[in-house]
Amino acid sequence: MSEKVFVFDTTLRDGEQAAGTRLGRREKMNIARQLARLRVDVIEAGYPNSSPEDFEAVQQIGQEIEGPAICALSRAVPADIEACGRALAKARRPRIHTGIGVSDIHVRGKFGDDKYGRTMAEKKAKLVEMARHAVTLARTFADDVEFYAEDSGRADPAYLFEMITAAIDAGATVVNIPDTTGYSVPEQYGALIRSLKENVPNIERATISVHCHNDLGLAVANSLAGLKAGARQVEGTINGIGERAGNAALEEVVMGLRTRGDYWGLHTDLDTREFYRTSRMVAESLGMIVPPNKAVIGANAFSHSSGIHVDGFLKDRETYEIMLPEHVGLAQSRVVLTARTGRAGLRDRLEKLGHALSHEELDRTYERFLKVADKKQEVFDEDLAAILADELHSVPETYKLEYLQFFSGTSAIPTASIRLRVGDVVKDGAAVGDGPVDAAYKALLVVVGRSVRLARYDIRAVTSGTEAIGEVTVVLETEGRRVTGRGASTDVVEASVKAYIDGLNKLAGL
Repeated sequence: MSEKVFVFDTTLRDGEQAAGTRLGRREKMNIARQLARLRVDVIEAGYPNSSPEDFEAVQQIGQEIEGPAICALSRAVPADIEACGRALAKARRPRIHTGIGVSDIHVRGKFGDDKYGRTMAEKKAKLVEMARHAVTLARTFADDVEFYAEDSGRADPAYLFEMITAAIDAGATVVNIPDTTGYSVPEQYGALIRSLKENVPNIERATISVHCHNDLGLAVANSLAGLKAGARQVEGTINGIGERAGNAALEEVVMGLRTRGDYWGLHTDLDTREFYRTSRMVAESLGMIVPPNKAVIGANAFSHSSGIHVDGFLKDRETYEIMLPEHVGLAQSRVVLTARTGRAGLRDRLEKLGHALSHEELDRTYERFLKVADKKQEVFDEDLAAILADELHSVPETYKLEYLQFFSGTSAIPTASIRLRVGDVVKDGAAVGDGPVDAAYKALLVVVGRSVRLARYDIRAVTSGTEAIGEVTVVLETEGRRVTGRGASTDVVEASVKAYIDGLNKLAGL
């Protein structure tokens, strides 16, 4: 039977500690509401004694958010705990999260003053008593008290067992075993969780929680190892934000449990369809862009580009996808058209756009597609429409462009040279003009040898960006006849020339 893992979200507390970020009370409320929609079990709303604004944010979240337990952080200091109690006084499901450093490094670094004891043994005994008193005081404000043993990943195991035993005896309902500095590796961290179950006599009276940092890129792996070893609460943040390299990314942990339920035998109650929306809200609020290659919710997480991958995906999505995009709130997977996509991917996209091409037409379109793709990072549907309009028209090519060169600049006379194939004959022409397009059009008329008036010239960018395809439309008039020519290219001068030649071909066919 699958066992439940409780999800403790600390985006609003530990996540907000990421360098260069800050959330106001209104932003915290908006994110808290979204976390409730995500159905996390616990929201750590802040550290009330750190500032008046944080106190008010915790207080408001506690009063207004329904569903998750609302948690406030404190040190093992009476003033901190009392501030948590006041902030959570009207919360429906309050939790106080208090704790103290447990590694020798933390004991020496934070509690070096003689008031904590003169020897390491005295200091450690003092800290155990501080932990016991902190939990006891917290229980006067909330029935649900979580105790954290900071830097457990580098602690002496025997001392950690002593500290956790004392915290549970004092009334802790959850014991948090943080890998505060991201120092642990999965096998080691999993063994630490198992050792707690074996060496803490009262451990069955509390839930073990894992809280891992990502300094070595192992936060998610360590968290999963801890859950496999018996922890039943996982702590982390949306997008993995947090101190230094961040915390365990909750979306990765949760989707790991869901996707590999056969291995973990664990589940959460989260509505994972809210992950994408939550991720983008957090990213926008903190000004921290989600990398495209971010696992689970990055822009490329369900995108396919390589020809081999695209072909396999189109035949059976399970060849290259282990999750459905709908499971995390995305509408569908995406085939990204690039120079690596291949014919199968291009044909599939064209068919979805309503274009059924013959083998010959697909060959022509694919060759043009490759030329555009070599100049662009991604080819969009609008680009394809322009390519099709430019390549698959039925007008006989009386005039075919073979060569175009132009020269222009702020201190140069715009000049254009053009070579056209007219039947079996190749003709060259050159001219100067007010700009490269005007010069090119005059050179075309030199080659064609006829009087044609440009009645209208329009250009638009088919997509955004400096590498977008430009689509040019021209209206040509001669001897009472009027035609429209179109051309497209990532080079606007080339697009202009192709549009003019398209118009000339139409005039020649009348």
